[in-house]
Amino acid sequence: MKLSSYIALTKPRIVELLLVTTIPAMFVASDGVPSVGLMVATLAGGSLAAGGANAMNMVIDRDIDRRMERTRARPLVTGAVKPRSALQFALVLEAVAFVELWWMVNLLSAVLAVLATLFYILVYTMWLKRRSAQNIVIGGAAGAVPVLVGWAAVTDRLSWAAIVLFAIICLWTPPHFWSLAIRYREDYALARVPMLPAVASFERTVIQVFAYTLALWIVSILFAVVGHLGVLYMIAAAVLGALFVLYVIRLWRQRSARAAMKLFHYSITYITLLFGAIAADVVLRHP
Repeated sequence: MKLSSYIALTKPRIVELLLVTTIPAMFVASDGVPSVGLMVATLAGGSLAAGGANAMNMVIDRDIDRRMERTRARPLVTGAVKPRSALQFALVLEAVAFVELWWMVNLLSAVLAVLATLFYILVYTMWLKRRSAQNIVIGGAAGAVPVLVGWAAVTDRLSWAAIVLFAIICLWTPPHFWSLAIRYREDYALARVPMLPAVASFERTVIQVFAYTLALWIVSILFAVVGHLGVLYMIAAAVLGALFVLYVIRLWRQRSARAAMKLFHYSITYITLLFGAIAADVVLRHP
């Protein structure tokens, strides 16, 4: 029970999603398939850093989690793990992540991973989340850093292609998260967290979701040029983006929590398939 509680602190499903974006970024950066050892080392360090950040987030947000139905079963709310122990666990994960990335990968990737944690905790969790309806727009940038970590792991530097990949995740985050927040808007209102759907009308929320989705569609197609990708990726980006827009339009028409959750689940499918197409395109052109 104790081990599973500590694992739950790291939010494994979120970590998995972050890793889905890291490996394809490494494929593009290397213009082929990176070494298995480098991929494993980068994923290990990235997982530890993300897990530590998520654990710290739970320590800080335990008062909010206690008020929300969706998060009442988290370890710090149930008492399965004490806040002090959770914080110590998080700090150890961050320290090990930094050392592992510096030793096994390079210093730039280690610094980026730790900066992502600091941004997530200090800017998003401790400042924006409780004060601004645009919290996830700015704070969500922390979730885009893994693509930079993956890129830096291969090249030991960043490039415009890496920045565009970063922008794709930044633009994807608001539609992804706001669609979930529409379903749990009453939870956020009860917890006094100004997530957009809890403080704005349904119409204003969906208009912003649509705007970010449209921008995401455009930038994802632009990446084919910047990242020197081929027809496979171009088709995937065009089709997946069009479907994303259609899901948003259906949400506007149906105005239901069910439609919002369908959009949320599709957003996960979208990012997985889009980045899968990136890796597949690179492999097919450079077998």
